[in-house]
Formats: sequence, C-alpha cells, structure tokens
Amino acid sequence: MNENILKSLDSDEKEVLKEGLKSLIEQSYVIEEEYKKLNKSYLSLSKMISDIIDVLPAILWVINSKKEKVLQNYQASKNEDLLKQIDINKIGSYELEYNAKFYAVKNTKHDEFFIILLTDISDEKRNERLASMGSVAAHLAHEIRNPIGSISLLASTLFSRSELKNKHIVLEIQKAIARVERIVNSTLLFTKGVHINKEKFKLKDLKEECELVIASYNFNANINFDFDFLDIEINADKNLLALVLQNLIYNSIDSIEEDDLDEAFVSIKSFVKDEFLYVKVFDNGAKIKDKKAVFEAFKTTKLKGNGLGLSLSKEIINAHSGELGFETEPKNFYFTLPLS
Repeated sequence: MNENILKSLDSDEKEVLKEGLKSLIEQSYVIEEEYKKLNKSYLSLSKMISDIIDVLPAILWVINSKKEKVLQNYQASKNEDLLKQIDINKIGSYELEYNAKFYAVKNTKHDEFFIILLTDISDEKRNERLASMGSVAAHLAHEIRNPIGSISLLASTLFSRSELKNKHIVLEIQKAIARVERIVNSTLLFTKGVHINKEKFKLKDLKEECELVIASYNFNANINFDFDFLDIEINADKNLLALVLQNLIYNSIDSIEEDDLDEAFVSIKSFVKDEFLYVKVFDNGAKIKDKKAVFEAFKTTKLKGNGLGLSLSKEIINAHSGELGFETEPKNFYFTLPLS
C-alpha cells in the first residue's frame, strides 16, 4: 500500500484496515487447508481408481493418437505383445485370437485417446467347442453302437466256428471291437454326465478288474504289471472306479509304447493317509508333454484314444468328492477318496 495513503488514515481507519488484513490472512489459511484436504481426497481417489484398474481381470490400455501408452493396468503390462495385434482405429467390439487364446476386444475413443479393453474368453470358447463336440460325439456314439453290437455278435459266432489256428485272429478282432465299445460307452457317459451308485465292496476286488483290463487291451510292449490293493472295505461306485483304473492303466501302457522301452512296468499302490484312500498308478513310460491339457476333453497327444479317458476319470472322482491328479517324480497318476 502507498505509504502516503497509510499516513493519511486516522486511528479508526487504521484499525479497520488492520482487522480487514487479519481477516484476509485467516481466510487465506482456511482456503489453504481446504485445498490440502481437497488435494488429499483427489490423490486418495486417484490411487483408488488406479488400484481398481490394476486388479481388473481384463487388460486395459489408454493410448494417445501417436500410439503412445498413457495408462495400462497390471494385466496389460504382462501382455504387451497383444497390443501389437490391436488396430486402434478399429472402433467397437470384436473378437481376437492370439497364441491359442481368444479375447473380446472393446475399443472406444475419447477426445484424442483410445481406451482398449480386452477380456480373455478362452474358457467360454472352449466350453462352446466342447459342447458342440460332445453333441456330435454323442450322436456318432449312438449311430456306432448298433453296428458294433452286430459285429461283436458275428465275431463270437466266427470264433466258435473257426479252426484253432485261426482263433487268435478272431481274438484280435474281438479286442478291437471291445476298444471301440469302450470309446462309445465313455463318450456316452461323458455327454450324459456322471451319476454314481455307491455300494460297499473290498478294494482288493479291483485287482481282478485290472487284470481283465490288461487281457482285453491290444499292446506289444513287454510290461511287468504289479497291483497292490489294500484289504479294506470302501463305499463307492465299483464299476466307475474300475473304469478310472482302466483309463489310467491304458494311459500308462500307451506312454510306454510311445517310448519304446525294453523293460517297462506299470504298478498300482494304495495306502490310507489322513482319512483318505490314495491309489497311485506308476509307470516308466514317456513323460507328460502338456501338463495344462492333461484333463482337457478331446485333447490328446497319443495315437490311441479320443482324449476322453482322463477327463471322464476326473469327473468320476470329483463325483466321489475325491481328487484326480498326477506327479512327475516319480511319474504317476493318482486319485483320492474320502473314507469318512
């Protein structure tokens, strides 16, 4: 303030000016405190939004017109190669397939920014494909069942009428027919869903089932089989557990033949731990190639089978409130069943 104007004021006017300045300073402090609170709230809100963006299961990018990343969340930082597959000028919603995965893409433009959101829909696509394949498989299984039944009947008649030197040929035909019947029955069971009928029986009774399984399977490898079942009573669906063991044994035999071993073995061990029954099927065949797809239906790396055995076995064990899994060292597939 001009010094001459200040000197021209009387004492009352100076007092009024002093109070005015004091009030102005106090108001400045209040405004400063409000600004600090507002800035703190803004930072807190900004962090919360950032945290929400980061925990989104979807992939999010915000890109400017120069294709520079302005913002990305954690999922986006792990999938930067995907951004190269996006045409940012393609506005709207569409699907993208990349590295055997499917994504739903939504691209919107806001001023000079592009907001790109990707959602992994691989599971939904896989379920759609499985449903479609299951429907086709069920239809084919029904169509195949009748002619296979007729062929099986004719093969039995042929066996009884064949000369001794030709009977082994008919036996091989019957084994091939039995294999087709197993595939048909497994397919129908998979498509209809698993329903268990529990009964009490001796676990060691399954040893005879396993021996019958080996006798009916066609393989050339020299394999030493050793089955050790506990002498205990369990309450489960005997027929379905026999089917699980059948699938695990066939899986072991196929892996042994794939590795072309001179000395091979398949052994089954059973034991009880923490109120659970454990049954493990060991073999020294080829290692598991794709661990993530082991139990995926219709997906197999073997020359034999249709990729349903392990998937169906998992459903059966799940229906018993147990677990079906595998270990790599030593290599084995196992299942557990609750004893209580």
